[in-house]
Order: sequence, then structure tokens, then C-alpha cells
Amino acid sequence: MSNTTKKIYEALFLLPQSSGADLGNAAELVKGILQKVEAELISFRKWDERRLAYEIKGNKRGLYFLCYFRMAGEQVSALDRQCFLSDDVLRHMVTRADHLTMEQMQAADGAQELADEIKLRAEQGQDRASTATAIIDRTDANAEGGSAPASEDAPSKAEDAPSKPEADAGDSSEPVAAEAAPSGDSA
Repeated sequence: MSNTTKKIYEALFLLPQSSGADLGNAAELVKGILQKVEAELISFRKWDERRLAYEIKGNKRGLYFLCYFRMAGEQVSALDRQCFLSDDVLRHMVTRADHLTMEQMQAADGAQELADEIKLRAEQGQDRASTATAIIDRTDANAEGGSAPASEDAPSKAEDAPSKPEADAGDSSEPVAAEAAPSGDSA
């Protein structure tokens, strides 16, 4: 196909918030859909993560990707079909982008910011995993050595027990017997 028959489009893809946990795969999913319909990508960026106005397939939050691409007009229906077949694309919208210049579309490219965010999230995930491993290791070490030492932040058993209000001589709203804790022997 020649470039003369191809038109420029703008598309917004909505994915579930859970896709944000692996942002790299979410971006590759959208790019893969565009590759299947032979779209020439001009600009691609993560647009936003936000709360949805209403639940879509049980999702209250969503992850949006905005992209500009060149594609034959006949391929729009194929793009729609690919999006409908994907379980991970909640919604999509494709419109013509004739009103924008090539410079405006290229300026909207967020590939570097997306790569930086993917890298940052991967590092944060590794930090969380190493912290969780350290906590598990300490818990295992304490279990092997007997009982775990009491933490300074943990309340003592005396602090855990609910306090019983003192009965005033002038307070006749509740009898004192009703405040007694039930014994653990009842069945």
C-alpha cells in the first residue's frame, strides 16, 4: 500500500488498572494490536491512570494509552476486531487526526517517559520484594530460635484487653454484672 491511501488516526485504549502492575506488557499489548493491523506508529504514550465514571467489567479504575498512527482506512474495522477480541482492552476509540500536524503528534510522544516509568516500577517492585524477603527471613529466624521477641510497637497483653469501666455509686444506668466478661467455658 502506498502512503497516499493511508490516513492518520488517533486512538485511545483503556485497559484495566491491573495492567499497570506490568506496564511494559500493557504497552506491548497495545503496540502488538497496532502491528497486527499494519499501523505505522507515529506517537505512543501512557495517557493516564484514573478512576472510571462507572464500572467496566468489574473495574473501577483504568489505564489509558494514547497513540497516533498511520493506517489504511480499510484496516479500522480490523483494529476494532482485534480490540474486541482482546480480554485486556476494556474500551477503545479511534478517530481521524487530520487536524494535527506531524510535529504536534510527534511532540505528544511519551515513549521515553513510559520507559522511565516502567524502569521505576520495576525497581520499586524489586525493593518491595527484597523488603518482604527480609521480613520473612527475620520471622523464620525468630521461629527457629523459639518465641519471637516482643516488638516495641506491639502492645502487651494487658494493653490488648479491653478496660472495664469503674462503677460509680451514683451511676445506675447499667448493672456491674453485665460488664463482666463471659468465661471461656461456655459452649
